[in-house]
Amino acid sequence: MGALGTLAGASAAEPLLAQDREPLNRFPRMVHEWYVDQVRRAEQRGLARRAAVRSREDAEAYVLDARRRILDCFGPFPERTPLEPRITGVVERDGYRIEKVIFHSRPGFPVTANLYLPAATTGPVPGVVGTCGHSENGKAAEAYQSFAQGLARFGFACLIYDPIGQGERFQYVRDDGKSEVGPGVSEHLLAGNQQFLVGEFLGTWRAWDGIRALDYLLTRPEVDPALVGVTGNSGGGTMTTWLCGVETRWTMAAPSCFVTTFRRNLENELPADTEQCPPRALALELDHDDFLAAQAPKPVIILAKERDYFDVRGSEEAYARLRRLYAWFGAEDRIGLFVGPTTHGYTLENREAMYAWFLRACGRTGDGREPELVIEKDETLWCTPRGQVGFLEGTRTVVDFTRDKSATLRAARGEPSGERLERIVRESLKLPADPGTPPDYRIWRYLGARGYPARQAIAYAVECEPGIHAIVYRLTDEAWYSRPPRSEGPAILYVPDRSSDAELRGNAWLRDQCAPGTAVYTVDPRGVGESQPDTCGPNSFDSPYGSDYFYAIHGLMLDRPYPGQKTWDVLRAVDWLVSLGHSGIHLLGNGRGAIPATFAGLLHARVTRVGLRGAPASYGQIAESRRYTWPLSSFVPNVLARFDLPDCYRELTAKKGLQIVE
Repeated sequence: MGALGTLAGASAAEPLLAQDREPLNRFPRMVHEWYVDQVRRAEQRGLARRAAVRSREDAEAYVLDARRRILDCFGPFPERTPLEPRITGVVERDGYRIEKVIFHSRPGFPVTANLYLPAATTGPVPGVVGTCGHSENGKAAEAYQSFAQGLARFGFACLIYDPIGQGERFQYVRDDGKSEVGPGVSEHLLAGNQQFLVGEFLGTWRAWDGIRALDYLLTRPEVDPALVGVTGNSGGGTMTTWLCGVETRWTMAAPSCFVTTFRRNLENELPADTEQCPPRALALELDHDDFLAAQAPKPVIILAKERDYFDVRGSEEAYARLRRLYAWFGAEDRIGLFVGPTTHGYTLENREAMYAWFLRACGRTGDGREPELVIEKDETLWCTPRGQVGFLEGTRTVVDFTRDKSATLRAARGEPSGERLERIVRESLKLPADPGTPPDYRIWRYLGARGYPARQAIAYAVECEPGIHAIVYRLTDEAWYSRPPRSEGPAILYVPDRSSDAELRGNAWLRDQCAPGTAVYTVDPRGVGESQPDTCGPNSFDSPYGSDYFYAIHGLMLDRPYPGQKTWDVLRAVDWLVSLGHSGIHLLGNGRGAIPATFAGLLHARVTRVGLRGAPASYGQIAESRRYTWPLSSFVPNVLARFDLPDCYRELTAKKGLQIVE
């Protein structure tokens, strides 16, 4: 009962109305609200940690513990290798000079930087490492030239360096010196998302550049090693914040236009770049203020903006938490907050607040009023002959390092199989413990004639965990409004690429797989189909910086990888079908749905057959490609250290008759 006579020959009872042609998407806020709940819980656990600080000794222990947790996100860092610095030119100006510097943060990985030095000094001067936001021209952007030059005019040495993917450091450089994919965010996402497959984090790479910039700055006799600071704006504010957490040599810091809270960013549907989302940070109960707490009780000022997209309420919350911590050190005057009146950017008012703070931290006088500046042309500040390190002989890109590490991991990990493979897949996906009971479910009204290969369909919401339902459709030629019929026969469960509703209307492969007399179900796991998010801007799902990426990157911060969440939904849908009496499940996965279908097929004993269409050949192939199209939502972090998809495919072929089609 309930099985279709011949799926391929069935047809809708009536034509689709225009309003029914759009894929069903009735729960577009489900995933977002689940994430908000998870992040709020993490924040509350972090606040409980802070509330337990009730003495100076507790405060000192908190600082040390924050550093340890931060290194759990970022570490381990590579070994220090020779910087091989060279000065490629000098620009002389009235009262200061600019040296064009290239050093190597890793072998074959050059960093381009400008060192601004005051012309007349009587001894070593304070030094500052400057970090850039997402400017196409990196260190040459007007705001970043401005603060570096301003510091030099106040008697500081400032080394400002180009970020990966910006300025003179494009990782996808064309022959004309432009980026193939777009500077800044686009390069960071393409190179950074890929790195997760081999256990790397672009934020670590970016922070290591900053640490090596400090190493170079401290080789200069002009710089006082007892007075070194770090500042930057936006993405550079991110790096300033992260560098406070991973490097103890700073004596002062001023992050601009970044510090808020992870919760505010999530609630406000504000995507953040790959390097702005440290893996496991939320699981480790870290927040932005913890990275600054790692410097306590050294002088730190948070620079914010009233009209910024980084929520100033979160800036105030971070400041209040830090002020309480600093109070236990008797150093409340060493933590500051300045809120400029304008929009996002390292504008004059924020720069002047930074100058005044650093002057005070160094025991110098001055109100921080910025002197008149001279903004240079980009080419004047180039450290390389053609404006890109990619044109220098022997230069390697992040993509090269990722490819080589993937090959190294492949040679080392072997070919896991059997129970060992199942165990490491479960561990890698961070799957919850099996509850041992079938999931509860809701029954919705029938869907009627939507052009499916059946006269009707009934929708059920299968509860996978609190706040999350997998949406299951059952195709039927009968009117059926109650609970599903019990059946001892087999069932097909189809996991779509994008939407069960849309693919039921046009997927010939699904029809071809369905034998007469077999019960047919589909499942939309979280984040696709009925619960495809409508957040992060209209129609953002397919954007590299859109909603699908947004929840995938937050999954990494929560230590709940998105593919693991989706796999869990499919596993619970299989549990539900088993509870209805089905003797064996034929699992079909299409496109992106092939990933959770593969893992669920491997892990669930009641799945007896698996078919995949459009599945990736391997994670290794993606990691070793210069360009790829698979989204972060399909990536398992550090997967290539332990297994790859072909290991799963071999196991499924041997045990469950896996069939793969293009």
